[in-house]
Amino acid sequence: MRQTNKNLAVKIFDILKKEYPKVKPALEFSNPFELLIATILSAQCTDERVNIVTKPLFKKYKTPADFVKLTNEQLEKEIYSTGFYKQKAKSILACCNTLIENHKGKVPSDFDELVKLPGVGRKTASVVAGNAFGIPAIAVDTHVKRLSNLLGFVNTQNPDKIEFELKVLLPKSYWVKSSHLLAAHGRKICIANRPKCDHCVISDLCPSYRPEKTNKK
Repeated sequence: MRQTNKNLAVKIFDILKKEYPKVKPALEFSNPFELLIATILSAQCTDERVNIVTKPLFKKYKTPADFVKLTNEQLEKEIYSTGFYKQKAKSILACCNTLIENHKGKVPSDFDELVKLPGVGRKTASVVAGNAFGIPAIAVDTHVKRLSNLLGFVNTQNPDKIEFELKVLLPKSYWVKSSHLLAAHGRKICIANRPKCDHCVISDLCPSYRPEKTNKK
């Protein structure tokens, strides 16, 4: 697969910007703390399911101090339907304790501090940094990983390598929105195992385009 150059990568994202002008994070949140918790819950779970769970959750528990009053079992029951609920409950409670002990109950805006929080990897830190604080960051989820490879942006399945390679390809002003654009396109058009290539606005720029294999309506 050929490697996409910087100019072509920017061209592709400019087309996607026009196609999805109102693109935004799929997770619903009203502050950095809510986004942090929602992103932890989103591991191996759809954003739609997370939003269903967090709507009542955030009405009952608004701060790290509210969460740490819960037992693991109580929180597990609240987040059960997101899957992997035992590990997620453990991570959330540990994260909240760390926020209280080291950050006065506030979510740090510094990326290096975010990745030090329990249950927070580079993807979660990038989501929070970019969408809660406006810090240039690229969050690599399953859509970003898959489409980045299909479009020739990268040739690796390693999320960290994908993140760094995309950062080389794209200007900083594109970083945060790039994740949302690829996710939107992945959900609507470039669907895994059944891509709608004949309806894709960037098919002529895509090295993986195979018209004879597309699913036509």
